[in-house]
Amino acid sequence: MLYTVDQALSLKEQTFAHLIVTQNDHVLNITLNRPEKKNAMNDVLFRELAFALEHAYYNTDVWAVVIDAKGDVFCAGADLKAFAGQAQESNSTIPEPEGEVVLADVFSSVCKPTIAKVHAPVFAGGFLIVCGCTHVIASSNATFALPEVKRGLYPFQVMQSMLQIMPTRVVLDFCMRARNVNAQEAKSLGLISDVVEPAELDAAVDALVADILQYSPSAIRLGLEAFNDLKRMPASESQKHMKQMLGEALKTEDAAEGLQAFIEKRKPVWKGK
Repeated sequence: MLYTVDQALSLKEQTFAHLIVTQNDHVLNITLNRPEKKNAMNDVLFRELAFALEHAYYNTDVWAVVIDAKGDVFCAGADLKAFAGQAQESNSTIPEPEGEVVLADVFSSVCKPTIAKVHAPVFAGGFLIVCGCTHVIASSNATFALPEVKRGLYPFQVMQSMLQIMPTRVVLDFCMRARNVNAQEAKSLGLISDVVEPAELDAAVDALVADILQYSPSAIRLGLEAFNDLKRMPASESQKHMKQMLGEALKTEDAAEGLQAFIEKRKPVWKGK
């Protein structure tokens, strides 16, 4: 992790320059708030996003995360001027991370449902958010493009993230041809989960969150941890490890509550423990 538990849980004491972060019940809402720069990600925004996601990881009261954005572009990717060395002023008080921020790894480490609410175009490094989330609901107005090859660059990190969720040839075509893909095609290719009309986007995300929150947050967290473990271990060890993870799940308060609620024929009251 990039931050200690004490640092990450100090979120309410921090000032964000490029994010709006709020919690509503068990949902952490993260809004990209750099619309004048098309929500392009500089070092400050990278650091703030990593901090907010690690807060979600450490905060047992957070059961799901929703990421959206202000402005007419969801995310334009990396801020090339910032990465070229142009000075970036901000009032952010987020601590310096203990290591390099690798956004794909940060998303993997959250181990909680993360939902991207995409209302507008996504470019380049913005795919790291889209690929990092467990669910992506997009407006029919949204488009998706990797224009790096037009600038003599290549979406290396994005390619790796896309390969976790999409077929190899589809990913390579995305990276090499810089096509601008509409939301419906993005869904058919496996990049996003669902497409709705713009006026329905809020309701669709709210319905998905409500559905997820019906179920045991500790079971989902352990399931996502197990999913990450499977990506790192030999197939010969996977079933043994999954049995061990089941044992961990059976020890949770949520498992005891779920069984008791079943016996008593009532709705469970989850604690996320």
